[in-house]
Amino acid sequence: MNANEDRELLPSLFRTEYSKIVAVLCRSFGLTNIEVAQDIASDTFLKATETWGINKIPKEPKAWLYAVAKNRAKDQFKRLDTYYDKVVPIINKQSDNKQELELDFTEDNINDSVLQMMFTVCNPILNTDAQVSLALRVLCSFSIDEIASALLTSKSNINKRLVRAKKKFKDQNIKINLPEKHLIKERLDSVLLILYLLFNEGYYATTTDAKVRTDLCYEAMRLNKVLLDQASTNTNETKALAALFCFHASRLEARIDDEGNQVLYKDQKTDKWDFELIKQGQYFLNQVITDNFESKYAIEAMIAFWHTRIDEHKEKKWEYILVLYNKLLQYDNSPLVYLNRALAISKVEGKEKAIVEVQKIELEDHPLYHSLLADLYTDLDEAKKTDHLHKAISLSKNEKDKEILRRKLKQ
Repeated sequence: MNANEDRELLPSLFRTEYSKIVAVLCRSFGLTNIEVAQDIASDTFLKATETWGINKIPKEPKAWLYAVAKNRAKDQFKRLDTYYDKVVPIINKQSDNKQELELDFTEDNINDSVLQMMFTVCNPILNTDAQVSLALRVLCSFSIDEIASALLTSKSNINKRLVRAKKKFKDQNIKINLPEKHLIKERLDSVLLILYLLFNEGYYATTTDAKVRTDLCYEAMRLNKVLLDQASTNTNETKALAALFCFHASRLEARIDDEGNQVLYKDQKTDKWDFELIKQGQYFLNQVITDNFESKYAIEAMIAFWHTRIDEHKEKKWEYILVLYNKLLQYDNSPLVYLNRALAISKVEGKEKAIVEVQKIELEDHPLYHSLLADLYTDLDEAKKTDHLHKAISLSKNEKDKEILRRKLKQ
């Protein structure tokens, strides 16, 4: 492992293992102790930061993290009533030579714990905004900034949602478990939305200097596979989301050049595309289409599918994509969908028509709004192009995005 990989290992492990530690601890000690579980997980990574910075990274870093989390959990919960109410009775039922509770960090128990946590967090006692905010915080280890950016709201709103959500769980003594089948179906939409937002934050990386965060993308795909592996959650909607993830992930390597700069779709080298992932996406999408299933994720997957087509129906590709965006508006009429639709309009009906459509969208405080207008005004009105580039730079939170926009200004 080289120096760069060493530096990237711990942040990557934090993204994938923090939520697993929290889920296992909450399953063992109850959801009412979620804040304690989060503190233990945070302390575990703080210990890793201190120790690995001095000593060599252990051969089995995940096992090291789990061992530290176990020890900290036992020390922490011995100070709480929970230890005497829940842990001691379990120990007493075990063999005489067993002196303490062994927390289970096997892969099966981790997956079961994460699955249960996903559906518990999506309990209908919380509204959708609170469910998603809490899940992104607990299951996806998002920062408050990242959640606010993903949900297009303020940090203050996110903090309030999290405090209220945890209080509701404590007040109503909600247990972490997998609900009955009919309740699973009711909560699955919220679970899939969480994975969708997690993947998007990795794919577009709005809150960090890295333009693409593959760890978030692959974590969303891993959690989606947990759902696919369960009969009760292996639905057409889950498959549609899996197809969408596969098509987008197939182009991850091509989206960034050797210097870490974003490569626009039209400039991507197709030899860097992962055609095995494209085939996997087609496998899931074909199952959805065969069942005549249609939804937001299914339509987005079809749009992503057309973006993986190189020569096939090349002349009609953007026409197909525009038709799909028009259909997507029936399921999602958010400003960002209208913005993406406007790009398709520019390809099919021309820039002037696209500009008119963009100006109807109430998204003036978003950098993508001004970035798209700058592109559309290219060769039409250089002054307006420059003005929108300046606005996009001022609104962007991502340094890589700013670099791209500054290069456009220089050009």
